[in-house]
Amino acid sequence: MLTVRRSQDRGHANHGWLDSHHSFSFANYYDPEHMGWGNLRVINEDRIAPGTGFGTHGHRDMEIISYVLEGNLAHKDSMGNVKGIPPGDVQRMSAGTGVMHSEFNHAPQQVTHFLQIWIEPNVTGIPPSYEQKTFTEADKRGQLRLVASPDSAQGSVKVHADARVYAGLFDADEAATLELPAGRKAYVHMVRGEIEANGKPLKAGDALMLDQEPVVQLRQGRQAEVLVFDLAP
Repeated sequence: MLTVRRSQDRGHANHGWLDSHHSFSFANYYDPEHMGWGNLRVINEDRIAPGTGFGTHGHRDMEIISYVLEGNLAHKDSMGNVKGIPPGDVQRMSAGTGVMHSEFNHAPQQVTHFLQIWIEPNVTGIPPSYEQKTFTEADKRGQLRLVASPDSAQGSVKVHADARVYAGLFDADEAATLELPAGRKAYVHMVRGEIEANGKPLKAGDALMLDQEPVVQLRQGRQAEVLVFDLAP
């Protein structure tokens, strides 16, 4: 089964300092038809205005991934991490038994544009932890590069969840195929540009949800950046 979700159908909240689009129910946006997909619970496309950000707040028992598109995301947490997350970096924070953190855009004239992703863990009550790795454009060009996995395969960040996350950049005749184990779900999130996923045309902000499909097929990209999630049912 293939289901397309268009960008304009997502939830939207504009708080002035934060302009956010929600792929799934989040905060004041509630849609019983879109509570998540498999164990993927949140994809928020956030734009943080210069000099603003999320004050200190807490999480527990959730795998949280930040994927920065523009600007720089300043992260500070109760584990002692003080980091800047630039485009190309993938940050993973396992909230576990509980963690406090803040996220800010300290740039005076540049918006920070990033994806905030939550995946439900397959183990709870673990100590909180943090990981951050760089994946270059060359790593992702014309292929699906594994950037998050349960076993840190291929140098990916480790998530404590039954999920794998891939990132790719595609133009012209560049193409990729990802085989899916039987019974899995998959989710294709169009970060920017355009692409054809399993025959469905997608533009920035669009998504393709796959259930009981054997493969994800990507082709005919036009300045395309895409995330693909291999997920528990």
